[in-house]
Amino acid sequence: MRRRHLPGLAAGMLAVPSIPRAQPAAGRYPDRPVRVIVPYPPGGGTDTWARMVVEGMQNELGQPVVIENRGGSSGLIGSDVVAKSPPDGYTLLFNITTLVQAPVVLRRFPYDPINDFAYIGRLGTTAITFAVGPAVPAQVKTLAEFVEWGRGRQLAFGNYGPGSTGHAFAVLLAEETRLNVTQVAYRGEAPMLQDILAGSFHGGFHSTIVAGEMFKIGRLRPLATGGPDRVPSLADRVPTLIELGYSRRFDFSGFNGLFAPARVPAEVTDRLVPAFRRVVTAPEFVRRLMAMDTVPGYEDPPTFRASVQRTLSQWQELADALDLYSTG
Repeated sequence: MRRRHLPGLAAGMLAVPSIPRAQPAAGRYPDRPVRVIVPYPPGGGTDTWARMVVEGMQNELGQPVVIENRGGSSGLIGSDVVAKSPPDGYTLLFNITTLVQAPVVLRRFPYDPINDFAYIGRLGTTAITFAVGPAVPAQVKTLAEFVEWGRGRQLAFGNYGPGSTGHAFAVLLAEETRLNVTQVAYRGEAPMLQDILAGSFHGGFHSTIVAGEMFKIGRLRPLATGGPDRVPSLADRVPTLIELGYSRRFDFSGFNGLFAPARVPAEVTDRLVPAFRRVVTAPEFVRRLMAMDTVPGYEDPPTFRASVQRTLSQWQELADALDLYSTG
């Protein structure tokens, strides 16, 4: 399959920009409220993680830290706002892997996902699970039964945004099961959850942070998990796709974490980086993460940057292999 190269991006990824840092604002940072943009609607996994982080950051920084949900274009809009904000530390970004995924798939790079951001820290990751809803008969309880039921039917899979891991896994599953599937994109996981519960489509990849309660009460049936490991709360009954014999392409995993505009002054990062680290590595915070099936995985700024750069490269390969550009 023909690869789509992104002119200038690879070279840009190799070097930190040499543009001088902004001058620190007057007074000791922060001396006023800090805004954290979440590039998705309220109620989704990204929003939930961000609010947990913000709760602790307020205590650390001694100023209000306010979430602003700025959804649209699979996270491009909110991320671009932060990339182009003054690098003074008062506008931050909490984002997930779609920071690098959406520009590749949508073939729009309003920002450079590597060099237009300062890396504050990585929180961790979470696996997503393929689940079916009321549009699928109740007697279908395993992925094998779903595939058998779905053969010869026109199916629809939802995803929480074009250019997301959920999108890629939905395309992969349709390809490897040879089912006839229409992909339906949403602007976040919360609205996607509402529609699968309403029977608007047959299945999709969900996080337990958003859909876990629906799994517990049986309104959604989890059938298989993407990524290398089982989801802890489902481990006794839901295997991974790799365990079921599907390809290693389902081994892809992502990230979530906190970013600032590039070139923020050292005064800002010297406050934000240790504050974020203390919040996300505190024992009680880690316990809360694990209770919602989020695997803690703090990384410092240099390590986090390297992880994001590696993920971008992996995602370009996967997007080319699946031709995600044309699946919407």
